[in-house]
Amino acid sequence: MLIFYGSYRRDRVGIRLARWLTAQFAARGCDAELVDAQEVGLPMLDRRHSDYPEGEAPAAMAALADRIAAADGFVFVAGEYNWGMQPGLKNLTDHFLAQWFRRPAAIASYSGGRLAGARSNSMWHPTLTELGMVVIPATLTVGQVGQALDASDAPQGEGGAALVRGFPGFADELLWWVEAVKARRAHSPASD
Repeated sequence: MLIFYGSYRRDRVGIRLARWLTAQFAARGCDAELVDAQEVGLPMLDRRHSDYPEGEAPAAMAALADRIAAADGFVFVAGEYNWGMQPGLKNLTDHFLAQWFRRPAAIASYSGGRLAGARSNSMWHPTLTELGMVVIPATLTVGQVGQALDASDAPQGEGGAALVRGFPGFADELLWWVEAVKARRAHSPASD
């Protein structure tokens, strides 16, 4: 399971949510890894991974392509910037295509305000679908993320309590789809 995060801001707070989700999926026995777009450091999109001849893609891009292709499911931790998508996460996502096909994806959105990234969340659904993913119906939304999770990623206050309450259903839905897709691929790997 890969958990994607895309903020490049110096004082980014949404990373708390990404780290918390990674830890929660790991506690459920998942092989959960955080993919931080800032750490991966892909350039602004010029050429997708598939645009390079075999073996010529930049090393960071090729390594991430392999990780995506091997993953059974994805969580997109989607911050909202100016009523829209977080550019770092969108840029990372657009570098790949076939690697995403027929995998389940979940969206956990957040913002510094009370709307919890709802506008970004609604933009990610059609984007991920266009990339060939099945977007699960359950979502997590975290408003006032800096108050909902403290500096050590611990949920706090009403927002943190809502996150803790919402996570089990969110995780159960995603993991159901992960198992369904794995079973299908095991049954007919050549066509998937």
